[in-house]
Formats: sequence, C-alpha cells, structure tokens
Amino acid sequence: MNFHHHRAHDEPEINLIPLIDVLLVILIFLAASTSFTRHRQLQVALPQAQAQAPDTSPFLELAISRDGLYALDGHFVDAADDASLAESLRQAVSGRPDIALRIDADGQATHAAVVRALEAARLAHIGKVHFLTQARP
Repeated sequence: MNFHHHRAHDEPEINLIPLIDVLLVILIFLAASTSFTRHRQLQVALPQAQAQAPDTSPFLELAISRDGLYALDGHFVDAADDASLAESLRQAVSGRPDIALRIDADGQATHAAVVRALEAARLAHIGKVHFLTQARP
C-alpha cells in the first residue's frame, strides 16, 4: 500500500493586479508633481540678484541665449557683428526716443555676448539699459 499522495506540481503564477496598481500610483504621482512652465523661443536661465521693482516705462526686450543667439522682442536677430545688431536696435527704436532696452541674458551666456549687446545699444543711441534677473528665494 502506498500512503503517499502525489501532489500535482502547480506552476507558479504571476499576479499582475498588484503590479498594475503600483504602476498607476506612480503614474498619478508623476502627473501630480509635474510643473508646467511657459516656454519662450530662447531658453534663458536668468542670474539672481537683489533688485528694486521693475521700471514700468516702455522697453525693448533683447534676449541672449547661452549659445550667443539674440532675439529682439521675441524675433531672432541676425547679429553677425555689432553694426548689424545696432541696426536692428535702431530700427526697433525709431520714433520712440524714450524707450529703454531690457536685456534678458542667460546665466550661462558669455560676457562677450552681453558686452556686444551693450555696444550695439550705444551705437543705436539707447540711453536706458536694464538687466532682467531672478529674485533670490
């Protein structure tokens, strides 16, 4: 007599329901923690500084990217040299002698690119130049 029962070897199963639950929780967490930011044509990381309230007078916005590209009021400017950048600024300020130039330079932009913008502003006879910065937290 054989008293030993032979059990059938059950193959292990993978239960997918807990895996799906964990993935849904991760997906909900990622969706809830995503930040939505406004994108500009040029990605500019502004340096930080303590400053007063911004001036409300009319201004032209000159953005300088880390690659040395220039955008005047959201439009790319062909700035092969100081004279061409100054000519673009001159055309933009024509008829508005009291307008200021606001420079939004990326924190990684070269010093030469910023000085080039200042020289072009001088050649275009723009007397007021402001720099945009981020407030320190």
